Amino acid sequence: MLKISTLLMLLSLLFSVGAFAEEEEDNPYSLLEVVAGKTFKRIKDEQPQIQKNPDHLKEIVEQELLPYIDYQFAALKVLGKHYRSVPPERIPDYFQVFRKYLIATYAIALGQYDNQTVEFEPEKDYDKRKDVTVRALVKEEGRPDIKIAFKVRKNPKTKEWKAYDMIAEGISMVSSKRSELESILRQDGLDKVIEMMEEKNKRPIVLNDIQEQA
Repeated sequence: MLKISTLLMLLSLLFSVGAFAEEEEDNPYSLLEVVAGKTFKRIKDEQPQIQKNPDHLKEIVEQELLPYIDYQFAALKVLGKHYRSVPPERIPDYFQVFRKYLIATYAIALGQYDNQTVEFEPEKDYDKRKDVTVRALVKEEGRPDIKIAFKVRKNPKTKEWKAYDMIAEGISMVSSKRSELESILRQDGLDKVIEMMEEKNKRPIVLNDIQEQA
């Protein structure tokens, strides 16, 4: 049974959204399905490379998924109220380390992929919305369906839809990360958070030890 934290990372990674196809870049619902399908296919097709070199998963994440994740917005949401207390000159460094942290974290979660299928909810009106929630069901033979929801926002400058959070079984990924880092930010500050993330970024991926890495 997957840990909920690992499941959150897996699903948020697999269905992150952005301007993937020109004809669909204004539709967050279609984009979810397009990006998910392409990601699943690449994982399946490149299993020989992944088995030989598990860190190849990091390349897949960086090339296929990071362009469609609003990692800066997510990084600020994780900081929460502590954003006002951190040195402004350290924010760019935090963004870059957080980006790599997502790559490493999501690459670990990708190792959990095992032909799960996803059914998305019917499209709803989003023309006048800047933030939408797209719901879906994750289906896997022999296990109960899992309800998930994706938080997607339209960037006011680029007008692109990008994912910034995912909720599974009532647990928000952004909120979970914020809680995880809360005490570190309060006691040791942003530098300690960056140090912790950098340490995790350096860890090689081990496919048969996925849950221990998450």
